[in-house]
Amino acid sequence: MVKLTMIARITDGLPLAEGLDDGRDLKDADFYKQQAKLLFKNLSKGQHESSRLSIETGPYYFHYIIESRVCYLTMCDRSYPKKLAFQYLEDLKNEFERVNGNQIETAARPYAFIKFDTFIQKTRKLYLDTRTQRNLAKLNDELYEVHQIMTRNVQEVLGVGEKLDQVSQMSSRLTSDTRMYADKAKDLNRQALIRKYAPVAIVMGIVLMLFWVKNKIW
Repeated sequence: MVKLTMIARITDGLPLAEGLDDGRDLKDADFYKQQAKLLFKNLSKGQHESSRLSIETGPYYFHYIIESRVCYLTMCDRSYPKKLAFQYLEDLKNEFERVNGNQIETAARPYAFIKFDTFIQKTRKLYLDTRTQRNLAKLNDELYEVHQIMTRNVQEVLGVGEKLDQVSQMSSRLTSDTRMYADKAKDLNRQALIRKYAPVAIVMGIVLMLFWVKNKIW
C-alpha cells in the first residue's frame, strides 16, 4: 500500500508537492518524511547512482524515479509490488510534467505545486488494491519490469547513523578536551599568581612581624 508520496526538484532539493492526506494512518509519519527530505538533499548534491532506486527503511521501501531533474518518491509497504510502485510514479511524472513542466525550474518556494495533491490522491486510490483487474494487468506488463532496479538501505544511502555517531564521538572528545584544557589553565594561572605574589607576601609578613616585635619591646 502507498503510504507517502513526495515530489522534489533535484537541483536544490526543493519540495514541490506531496500527498496531503498521506501518512495519517502511519506511525512516525514525520520521521519518514524527514528521511525523504534528507534523501532529496543528498540527491541535490549529486549523490545518486541510479535514476530508479528502491531503499529499505524499517518495514517500508522508498521507491523513486528521477526525470528531467525532478524526483518522484513514494513509500510503500515491503509487500507492495515494486512494479506497481514504479508505475504509480510514472503516472505522477507524466501528469506533473504535462501540467507544470514549464514552471518547475522557476518555482521559488516550497510546495509551489501543492494543488497537485488532487491528482496524487486520485491516482493513489487506483493503486491501493493490488488485486484489481487493472493492477493485475500492470503486474503482467513487462514494459515496467523492475528486476534490475537496485535496492539499498536508507542508512547506507543517507549515511545518517554513521554521521550521527561521528558527530557524537567528536562532541564527546571536544567536551573532554575542553574540560582538560580548562583545568590545566586554572592550575597554570594559580601557579603564576603564587609565583608573582608569594615574595611580596613574605616581605609584608616580615615587616609586620618586625613592627609587632618593636611595639612589644617599646
